[in-house]
Amino acid sequence: MNASSLPPTERILAMAHRVLRIEAEAITALAERLSDRLGQEFAEAVRLICECSGRVVVSGLGKSGHIGRKIAATLASTGTPAYFVHAAEAIHGDLGMITRDDVVIAISNSGGTEELLTIAAMLKREGGKVIAITGNPASQLAKDADVHLDAGVAEEACSLNLAPTASTTAALALGDALAVTLLEVRDFRAEDFARSHPGGSLGRRLLTHVKDIMRAGERIPSVPDTATIADALLEMSRKGMGMTTVLDAAQRPVGIYTDGDLRRTLERETDLKRTSITTVMTANPRTVGPDRLAAEAVEMMERYKTFVLPVTDESGRLVGALSMHDLLHARIV
Repeated sequence: MNASSLPPTERILAMAHRVLRIEAEAITALAERLSDRLGQEFAEAVRLICECSGRVVVSGLGKSGHIGRKIAATLASTGTPAYFVHAAEAIHGDLGMITRDDVVIAISNSGGTEELLTIAAMLKREGGKVIAITGNPASQLAKDADVHLDAGVAEEACSLNLAPTASTTAALALGDALAVTLLEVRDFRAEDFARSHPGGSLGRRLLTHVKDIMRAGERIPSVPDTATIADALLEMSRKGMGMTTVLDAAQRPVGIYTDGDLRRTLERETDLKRTSITTVMTANPRTVGPDRLAAEAVEMMERYKTFVLPVTDESGRLVGALSMHDLLHARIV
């Protein structure tokens, strides 16, 4: 098909609008059915999974298999151990991956997929539990399952009413509803989610602490409170953080001197070699603890409009220094 034979933009958009409307209506209908039989079955499915001592195994064929993979992945990342087993491979050996302690979620729009019927029959014989997601409550799979979640739709979004579209959307939405409900029932928190996603941005934000990225030891810019402005400038130049902390005899920060403070000092034509740093520093600087989340340090910097924070231990002694540049380099920001 060449560009000249394509329908006008208005017609193209009308096709897309129809698909989205039909799929949205399919999900709305599911939500409404939760107040009836579907709701009772859904609650029972949640109970079965919560009481499961094994894993949740999701299985399906074709488009239902693709949806099953996504549901299994969502369950696993939200605190419900789960994995996907292809129905055809299950009946040719992979059924050994499933135990009687597991709960199987079998997905089939027709409810007549032979491979899933075989799996359900064998699991039931062994005392296993099966949750079926189908579009046909009168199907054999729906009857064989311990719990049936009716994901039936009025029509597919495909203009031929053949390609799985609204039906797969409905099944996926039910799977998401299960995963998120289980997440809330189990009080699964953002920190738990991050532990399943250590390589992502959320994992970095929720698992990285100040002590993991702060500058420590000889890299910390600091001068004693007996130092002059010139001494402070040399330390700032050596350490390259655009600031230096000012410490008392117990190694506690009593002040901080930054590039901004330097500009204000120069405007007053101060004698840098003779003037004590304590007369021009910012006293009582805000600090952060090494065990605080790096994301909390970002929030502090944004709230107090600063780009650096001294890091102090429980007794108030300086143990590190943190800059916005460090946070950017660690991809916390």
